[in-house]
Amino acid sequence: MSDAEGEGFVIKDKRSSKQSEEEAKASDESQKKEPAAKEEPPSQAAELNFSTFVLSLASSAFYHLGDIPDPMTGKKEENLPAVKQTIDILIMLQEKTKNNLDAEEAKLIEQLIYELQVKYLAKKPK
Repeated sequence: MSDAEGEGFVIKDKRSSKQSEEEAKASDESQKKEPAAKEEPPSQAAELNFSTFVLSLASSAFYHLGDIPDPMTGKKEENLPAVKQTIDILIMLQEKTKNNLDAEEAKLIEQLIYELQVKYLAKKPK
């Protein structure tokens, strides 16, 4: 680790010293008037693993199948090419991760692909 790490960066103000002094004084006064904002703890993100990733892809496909309404509009819309693309992505992931998944992960991706394929074929125009 170098000495510079963690120190941040330095800003050099090239304006006149009189103007800088006035701005510093104004800044000090505004800081005294405003109470310090309370720092909120960072929000905890959901654990990201293979299963949550695959589920996020599948939920996108279910949305495009019209199974899940748009959270903003409440409308259900179909986009079958997007569903087909997501199924293809899941199949590719299944093939590329073969023998590298635990039993639960392998079963999850297999079931999601099957369910999406059945729903896709049911909605696909003949």
